[in-house]
Amino acid sequence: MLNVGLLLPAVINGVTMGAVYALIALGLTLIYGVLHIINFAHGSLLMLALYAAFFLYALGGVDPYVAIFVLMPAFFALGYVLQRFVIHPASHGRDENILLVTLGLAIIIDNLALWLWTSTTRTIDTKYSFEVVDLGVALIPLPKAIAFFGALVLAAILWWLIAWTDLGKAIRAVAREREGARLVGIRVEHIYAMTFGLGTAVVAAAACLLLPAFYVTPQVGYAFVLVAFTTVVLGGMGSFTGALVAGLLLGVVEALCGLYFGESLGQIGIFVIFILVLLFRPTGLFGARA
Repeated sequence: MLNVGLLLPAVINGVTMGAVYALIALGLTLIYGVLHIINFAHGSLLMLALYAAFFLYALGGVDPYVAIFVLMPAFFALGYVLQRFVIHPASHGRDENILLVTLGLAIIIDNLALWLWTSTTRTIDTKYSFEVVDLGVALIPLPKAIAFFGALVLAAILWWLIAWTDLGKAIRAVAREREGARLVGIRVEHIYAMTFGLGTAVVAAAACLLLPAFYVTPQVGYAFVLVAFTTVVLGGMGSFTGALVAGLLLGVVEALCGLYFGESLGQIGIFVIFILVLLFRPTGLFGARA
């Protein structure tokens, strides 16, 4: 058995990474909750945001944490345009077509990135990249600590927006009853695009929080989108609370599996949980039965 001196730091590191997983999953669950589709381009948009943050730093000296205030509006606009003028027209109102369109977008974005930037792994080296926070029981890299608190703050802002603003009320109305929302004057297509834009903006924020402690390649989105799908399923499809709790839980599971089985096998526990959830509780931790 491993001693507490090893377990506790692993758990704390897992929680910090799990908060970022939760943030990525929140964008996915928001889109699913309103549009009722899985966005296969989610990981590709995360990859694009990582490259955008990288080039802002490499070419303009813009710190990734400052880049959040640039990239969130930019990727919100990108998501809005993609949904309003690409995904919706190409899908002709059919959910199965939306799945195919987002899959096609993912393939195009990934291959375009590979052509433009090759498969070279890129990282950034900031003055705080190797600084640590001493918690007494564990040393946590400063970028991971910032990512943890940043993800929680952004999740709280997103929850407030959905729960208390007029846009949030419209989003919840469309998610609950699309035709009823249309009858009371809500522009459903506009709300769809706003929701997709918000989900994409959240992904851009997650990329900025990740970059100081991570890397970027054209394939980097694959691993994250698989974990995000698992997080959404474990938490319950469309559940904000579920996505947050599941993201933290999966971060801890990954850290402990990495400790026991080696870092390269860290995600094996995540996918074991995914299979168990599908077998024994397909509605997830906080999902409601149909």
